[in-house]
Amino acid sequence: MGDARENEAYEEELLDYEEEEEKVPDSVATKGNGEAGKKGYTSIHSSGFRDFLLKPELLRAIVDSGFEHPSEVQHECVPQAILGMDVICQAKSGMGKTAVFVLSTLQQIDPVAGHVSALVLCHTRELAYQICHEFERFSTYLPDVKVAVFYGGVNIKIHKDLLKNECPHIAVGTPGRILPLA
Repeated sequence: MGDARENEAYEEELLDYEEEEEKVPDSVATKGNGEAGKKGYTSIHSSGFRDFLLKPELLRAIVDSGFEHPSEVQHECVPQAILGMDVICQAKSGMGKTAVFVLSTLQQIDPVAGHVSALVLCHTRELAYQICHEFERFSTYLPDVKVAVFYGGVNIKIHKDLLKNECPHIAVGTPGRILPLA
């Protein structure tokens, strides 16, 4: 019971990055001939992913994934992360936090054969798998970028061979597996 109350209190403390919307005034929603037009809402942040000046391959993958506009957390954090600044971002589930570091990492990465350029540590293997999937999804049109996931429950020899023979540029994994591979 105590955990549920603590969880609720924690959820209330999280910043809410939902898209803010403004009601369109009736004068704007009226057509020039006096007929009432469609009433609707407009987003405060109307910028798109193109405004981040991402690689064309990343923009193509974003469009293929069905994203049209960045969420508020992405709008605030992606430009800073792309510049190489340290970013701490806190938001509710599903607000696009993973895409912030995935896109900024893929934007900055310069793949070098046999060299791991980025390491992402996750506290569970499920999260490691999901993040690896996001890297794969957004790097679809970056054929030179290799991503691999490392977690327990898989023979460590397989992971050692993978690092030796097909070294990924981005390694995603759990500390319990990454540490013995280091």
